[in-house]
Amino acid sequence: MNLDVHIQPASNGSQRVAIGGRLDTHSYQQLDQQLAPLLASQVNSLVLDLANLEYISSAGVRSIFKARKALAGRGGRVVVVNPQPQIQKVFDVVKAVPMNEIFSSVAEADAYLDAMQKKVLRGEDED
Repeated sequence: MNLDVHIQPASNGSQRVAIGGRLDTHSYQQLDQQLAPLLASQVNSLVLDLANLEYISSAGVRSIFKARKALAGRGGRVVVVNPQPQIQKVFDVVKAVPMNEIFSSVAEADAYLDAMQKKVLRGEDED
């Protein structure tokens, strides 16, 4: 499945972007390109709706962190809403231990995230 990005019209300095499908090494550049004009605009907050996002790799996580950093530099913020359980688990892992401290390569990080998300989807998540 490919990445699906829907950008809704800005309202009161806030921009909502719905992201669906897979956000990985093959699709993160598409998200980066579509977010670039928004991050360069006067938007103060970016709401990323992940209700239809099925998978995220370390490349996808970097894209979201990149957007957060861009808006934070001017006092704005990025908010993530409606993550599926497997996506939430990835964010929990990333927040608990910075990925660059526990993996020796991007491929190793992606393999771990892939296995962990599949485990959540099978209902085997022990947290």
